[in-house]
Amino acid sequence: MSNTVYSNFILENEVEDQFNSLLDLNQFCIQDNTLEGVPGMIKKINVYSASNGTEELAMGEGNTQTIEVGFSPKQYVIKMAQNRFAYYDEEAMTDPMVVPTGVAHAAVDMYNHVNADIFTEFKKAITANQIVLSGTAYFNAFVDASAALSIASTGRRAKERAESINQGAPETFAFVSPTDLAAIRKAMIGANGGLQYVEAFAREGYVGTVAGINLYVKKDATPGLIVGGTREAVTVFTKKGTEVEQFSIGNRSESMANIRQNWVYTRKYYLAAATDTTKLFKIAASF
Repeated sequence: MSNTVYSNFILENEVEDQFNSLLDLNQFCIQDNTLEGVPGMIKKINVYSASNGTEELAMGEGNTQTIEVGFSPKQYVIKMAQNRFAYYDEEAMTDPMVVPTGVAHAAVDMYNHVNADIFTEFKKAITANQIVLSGTAYFNAFVDASAALSIASTGRRAKERAESINQGAPETFAFVSPTDLAAIRKAMIGANGGLQYVEAFAREGYVGTVAGINLYVKKDATPGLIVGGTREAVTVFTKKGTEVEQFSIGNRSESMANIRQNWVYTRKYYLAAATDTTKLFKIAASF
């Protein structure tokens, strides 16, 4: 009886599909698949800003102010996330679900690890965008959070947001824990129209809208701390594709072949960066 093993090509597709469907960062982050380098290398990211310079002038007058561009350099370390799944020939031959289940969990485990880093970046709002919640006045807190965001209304950014909305992505969003969601729902009953539901943003995790901010339930979010912003705030840099390497019949070592053991490695090169913290906010009882 021969054992049917997975080829590297099939494994790579299976992991990549599950990784994308689970992580689905496009609606919350800017994606950049041009990452180059090796784990441990430093990637410098310049966060740019510009001063105002528009003036109302009378005849014969000229500008006294000039628009100036500046930047704040930040350093991030390129990371490599990897996990390993091992199985024996006999296991795959006895139970055909062993390998698919192991590969599926490798994708889930990868998602949980990378997603934790990304969520950390969403917590980096500037001090001015930290909103103190007064009692259960959630509506007021979300109004203040929305007003605190640095969102341009014209130009390229506005066009990007318009395109984003047309694609179904939320313009401004917040992650809430199940505990906070329950508190928000109770506080919003009969007040300010309650927790609104916008059909255009119907998707997994979306539970409603408060003061123009779309709420998404995140099971591992910290109770008592609501974070959010726009997708312009965080950028995820990755090397394109998820790498999968399998050591099985034909490429496993003599010792592995002797005991009929197979190894599957899944890895992702990435870094997550809060590239515009003015597009982030926090809501909490205190800071």
